[in-house]
Amino acid sequence: MYIENKYWNNYIGDTDDSLTLVEYLADKHREEISLGEICSDIGLDKLNGDFRQHEEPLTVVLKNMESDYEEPYIEFYYAIDLITDLAALLLECKVSGSVNLCELAGYDLETAVPDIRITATSEEHERMNKALADFVSAPLDYDLSEMCPEEDMLEMAELCEKLRKELYE
Repeated sequence: MYIENKYWNNYIGDTDDSLTLVEYLADKHREEISLGEICSDIGLDKLNGDFRQHEEPLTVVLKNMESDYEEPYIEFYYAIDLITDLAALLLECKVSGSVNLCELAGYDLETAVPDIRITATSEEHERMNKALADFVSAPLDYDLSEMCPEEDMLEMAELCEKLRKELYE
């Protein structure tokens, strides 16, 4: 997988939110999912492009109850983690055509899951590019910085800039 050694599990894709995102995508049981649908389901679209601080976790009601979750919903705690993870997945789809969720999760998921392809409109790509650029310009303004040392936030911002450039330049 293209992103595995370059981005995934290197500040991107190595959080609880990342594993929850993989489970959410697996719960879809579809080969193609639009970025717009993902953002709408998770509630990223309701944040109006401001992914810096938010009080409550983003909550998604699961449609298929075949997942490992005991509750019929899942929660995401840091919007910027989702943005960076989704950007990496978009890059994987750009380079390889799709993403293998079992490989991404690092273990076999409970149910058979097809490789997925995340699609995005030009407007969605513009919003993603803008969100990544904002994080790169001010990583310490994000709520994630309350959980991570400053040095880690700055390293993550550097990595996000490389990802942003590779995805959009």
